[in-house]
Amino acid sequence: MDYRKFGTTGVEVSSQCLGAMMFGQLGNTDTDECTRIINRALDAGINFIDTADVYSGGESEQIVGQAVRSRRDDVVLATKCFYPMGADRNQRGGSRRWITRAVEASLRRLGTDYIDLYQVHKLDWDTDLEETLGALTDLVRQGKVRYLGSSTFPADWIVEAQWAAARRGTERFVSEQAQYSIFARSVEQAVLPTCRRHRMAMIPWSPLAGGWLTGKYRRGQQAPVGSRFDPNSPFMQGRFSRAEELAAPVRFDAVDALRGIADQAGIALTTMALAFVGSHPAITSTLVGPRTMRHLDDALAAAEVRLDNDVLDAIDKVVPPGTDLPGIDHFIEYPALRPESRRRPYRES
Repeated sequence: MDYRKFGTTGVEVSSQCLGAMMFGQLGNTDTDECTRIINRALDAGINFIDTADVYSGGESEQIVGQAVRSRRDDVVLATKCFYPMGADRNQRGGSRRWITRAVEASLRRLGTDYIDLYQVHKLDWDTDLEETLGALTDLVRQGKVRYLGSSTFPADWIVEAQWAAARRGTERFVSEQAQYSIFARSVEQAVLPTCRRHRMAMIPWSPLAGGWLTGKYRRGQQAPVGSRFDPNSPFMQGRFSRAEELAAPVRFDAVDALRGIADQAGIALTTMALAFVGSHPAITSTLVGPRTMRHLDDALAAAEVRLDNDVLDAIDKVVPPGTDLPGIDHFIEYPALRPESRRRPYRES
């Protein structure tokens, strides 16, 4: 396992970050197995774990907190706030009122007195960014949080957040999480260069495009039971649509082409997909979100793989740099790209 500086913080994190979204009701409901997966990752050299309050309604944080309790000082622990955590309309977003409540709840669930990286899960278009940064800065000064990060921010708002911090003398975001994979490369245009320019750490999520780049989805067959795109899975409830079905042929064609490239390189498709993301110079630590121990082992196998230029050039022919595969679903869309944002202010439904 390689280790890299986390932006300008001086902290070193593993080149893979264990994502905990699939621990709990949303994915693996076997708490003991989730704990074994976490400990296996730590034993393999991963020292960076990322979760969020919204994952399985807080259950993911509880599982992670319990699993790392005896190894807390060895773990760079990250979580997030923003998404609704109750029926109350103020139990969400980037307001000072909510952030100060959300962090206390996360600390309790994680069983710790500090969070290494506290991230805004999404840009709150209805809240002054300076209010959000001010509330987060207070948490740093209180010792409850060490560093601040953003997630799925458009490039212009990544810059605005840096400027706002400089104007107000607040703590700045030291990292960004963005969707990045062979299928979703549009962040190469602006988001990744912007993060490099501001010397921010980059933590790409969904490097396997929701499992598509493992090859698990087969043409003419229903998605495997329990997989992310299983229409009956908790993840896909209310999200599976005709658009997904229409986009599938494009994805199958791309997977077939990419599998051929991986076979010629003598590596698994999963390994190639993870190594591709990790090869970009802007990337600090790639989020891997295993649901099972086998998924984790597959991800760990890619930790030290380096792709040569011939393989990277071949991938570029399947999905050109700076573009998304036609029909790709941004699981958490950038609100600025939504059509309704051109007609009225965006509001989280």
